Amino acid sequence: MEITGIISALLIGLVIGGLGRLVVPGRQNISLLLTLGVGVVAALLGTAAASVLGVADTAGIDWIELAMQVGLSGAGVAALSGARTKVTR
Repeated sequence: MEITGIISALLIGLVIGGLGRLVVPGRQNISLLLTLGVGVVAALLGTAAASVLGVADTAGIDWIELAMQVGLSGAGVAALSGARTKVTR
């Protein structure tokens, strides 16, 4: 992978991670770096899943692939945020 591919993957991961934080209600107690990591992993997994399902090769914006990536990112943000919060009773 070239350096431009890595930089674009990080930028897309940041956007996907940010969108994932937006779809999760409430306050998330995770850092920006962790959000970036969740976004990059969700972008890669969403792309792989869309390729397996055969919906990734369209002209223009792949809305189904984007929805899968944001959904995976939201699930990751919610899981990490829930794991990092303390339960007090």
